Amino acid sequence: MCGIVGYIGPRDATPIIVNGLKRLEYRGYDSAGVAVLNGDQIEVRRDAGKLSQLIELLEKSPIDGAPGMGHTRWATHGAPNARNAHPHLGQTKRVVVVQNGIVENFLELKDELTAEGVEFQSETDTETIVHLVEHYLATGIGLVEAARKTFNDIQGANVIVLMSADEPDKIVTARIGNAGGVVLGMGQDENFIASDIPAIMEHTRDVIFLESHQMAVVTRNTMTIETLDGAKVKPQVHSISWDPVAAEKGEYRHFMQKEIHEQARALTDTLAGRVDFANGKIRLPDLNLTEELAKKIDKIYITACGTAAYAGMVGKYLIEKIARIPVEVVIGSEFRYSDPILDDRTVVLAISQSGETADTLAAMEEGRRKGAIVWSIVNAIGSQAMRVADGYISMQTGPEIGVASTKAFTAPLVDQYMLAILLADLRGVIDEKTRRQLVSDLRLVPDLVGRTLEREDDVEVIAHALKDIRDCLYLGRGINMPIAYEGALKLKEISYIHAEGYPAGEMKHGPIALIDEHMPVICLAPKDPWHEKMISQIQQAKARGGIVIAVATDGDEVVKGMADHVIWIPESPWMLSPVVTVLPLQLLAYHIAALRGLDVDQPRNLAKSVTVE
Repeated sequence: MCGIVGYIGPRDATPIIVNGLKRLEYRGYDSAGVAVLNGDQIEVRRDAGKLSQLIELLEKSPIDGAPGMGHTRWATHGAPNARNAHPHLGQTKRVVVVQNGIVENFLELKDELTAEGVEFQSETDTETIVHLVEHYLATGIGLVEAARKTFNDIQGANVIVLMSADEPDKIVTARIGNAGGVVLGMGQDENFIASDIPAIMEHTRDVIFLESHQMAVVTRNTMTIETLDGAKVKPQVHSISWDPVAAEKGEYRHFMQKEIHEQARALTDTLAGRVDFANGKIRLPDLNLTEELAKKIDKIYITACGTAAYAGMVGKYLIEKIARIPVEVVIGSEFRYSDPILDDRTVVLAISQSGETADTLAAMEEGRRKGAIVWSIVNAIGSQAMRVADGYISMQTGPEIGVASTKAFTAPLVDQYMLAILLADLRGVIDEKTRRQLVSDLRLVPDLVGRTLEREDDVEVIAHALKDIRDCLYLGRGINMPIAYEGALKLKEISYIHAEGYPAGEMKHGPIALIDEHMPVICLAPKDPWHEKMISQIQQAKARGGIVIAVATDGDEVVKGMADHVIWIPESPWMLSPVVTVLPLQLLAYHIAALRGLDVDQPRNLAKSVTVE
């Protein structure tokens, strides 16, 4: 999953596609490929590695023609090699597909297709899509209806682009959930498809953004938009400024809003190349973690600052619960002054979006000085926190422009979940059935995130009700307690409203004195092991006249009957629930700040990377 470019028109598609993919390289990828209709045959060129290797391949074995499509991929299913690279052809060699996302039910679909005699040529989930399309084409229907049936069969958040040599006048694309964007670019006697605007900026400024659960049939002169159920849609055409900054924002008002919505895509990339769903295994090759080392570790210190520290608090729950290793979370600015007890059986795990945060780097240096194993989870490739660590996990979220971190918060939650599973597996403290279930749950993450973000309008309604408040209390328990801290931090950072995050069980030990009709209380009450305890806290807040805004699991009638406002989220595996519960809090802070007319992306007094103590 990562970059997609498609072209239909009179020009040679290959250079248009390759140049577009170059403009999407910032997303990161481990393989690349193109498929072009040459005469009446689809020709594919693909290879592992960077675009430069694909370009060399195309120079040795060029392909001309149109329409065509290209893709840069982070591997999610199967190794990052040429065999698993996109695009993927069907058995007939007449249909080709590229995809961003995860087909959650690919194992079941693969079994059904294999039973019908289909021979798979790769280890990817993507290949099930092209075989399904061919399965429906064999019944006598056309490409559009075969695609529609396929889109309705697959589960999960996905972006799909496909074409057929037998219907060369069209490309079909769909956005199923929020696995990423689909931008349709409108030209003269030619049209374009891309996963992000920069890929097609040099060709057009008039674009249509495909919404979730919509599909488009793109020809040289037309774009027909429908829902997956077949209802016609009249799309809005946007005129994008040639200003690169404005273009990067696309349909969004601020970078922060865009980055919130990029989280389904970013988390798919975070899983890329690391999760073997077929065997229920995790691989983190850059961590340099061996079985011998895993068994040697007797304590982990997680150190970070701000948002990253709250991510670390969630990591503590995950690592202790799954891997059974004691974990302590220490704020980066306090770490080296606390004289921590470290040795070669201790890990110092630093989390940093920028990889250049001064206090976090100082904590890593303290760990190094005292002989500890030093790891990092970092977003910026090549940053100091990555370079000086003994091993690292890269977040794979792509650039984060907004100062208030969003996608670089949810990515390390998933990274630490994967780390916990790997540690547990290497240490022999987890049985195979449990490990497979924990790994399988990761398939759900992008779709859960996408479904939650689709409810933005509901959050905006609540933001209108809260935009003039002066104080706010956030309450959470267990694994969602750090999410209360993070929600309060987001509101403080960008709206300048005083907010406190608190362990809900501690409310009666002080904060309850503040609760009245002027103090909104935001309660995180998903269906997790602490759900009943949160019900009690909501009742206590209501008894003091507080306005309660609850984040609750779909269908929770108990919470609905108690809270003044409910922000609904889909049911999630409880250890992954923080990835979902934080999303409405990000959106709430964003919309309150936007309604107050504030500079959301560059709030006062804050910097993206804090490089001084």
